[in-house]
Amino acid sequence: MGLSKEESIIEAMLFSAGREVGVKEIMNVLELSAEDIDKIILKMKAEYEARNSGIEIIKVNDSYQLCTRKELYEYIYPLFDNRAKPNISNAALETLSIIAYNPNITRSQIEAIRGVNADGTVYKLLEFDLIEEAGKLDAPGRPTMYRVTNKFMKMFGISSLEELPELPRYKLDENEQIVIDDVIEAPMPEREDGKFNVREKKEEN
Repeated sequence: MGLSKEESIIEAMLFSAGREVGVKEIMNVLELSAEDIDKIILKMKAEYEARNSGIEIIKVNDSYQLCTRKELYEYIYPLFDNRAKPNISNAALETLSIIAYNPNITRSQIEAIRGVNADGTVYKLLEFDLIEEAGKLDAPGRPTMYRVTNKFMKMFGISSLEELPELPRYKLDENEQIVIDDVIEAPMPEREDGKFNVREKKEEN
């Protein structure tokens, strides 16, 4: 079954733009509601998947983008960029996580959480386009606030920050040390004979 006229128009828009295209931009062209646009694109995504297409449509916040399927990345990137992939240090990943879970956070607030200077890691994350400036905080000195970018969400395969894993609840003990309040243990595996291990038997009793 071929694409409908609306689907063809959306596909052409996404292909020609080569970037995220906002739902409002598509609405202005097709004169349809946001709900209608979402339904059409959901159908298109299913059709691409059904025919095992080399392209897919991803959603990032209130925008859509036409991309190659992530499973095919290793075959595609040598055609366009032979540069070494950027390496993100553990410190940068830690800083990136803090910003993702705390949008509009300042550098000094990041440093208060990490306990170390964050100048270098913030600069690197800006250079990699994983974070961006989010305005100025209404406080003395007007410090810059930061948030993660759409590139961050595409890299980690999420369409919005609401899809980030929930952080465990914690509290401070009498020594001001963090105590995890919600530790969920992974289930113990069954033995090959189908019986549970000793620990599980004790818990059942």
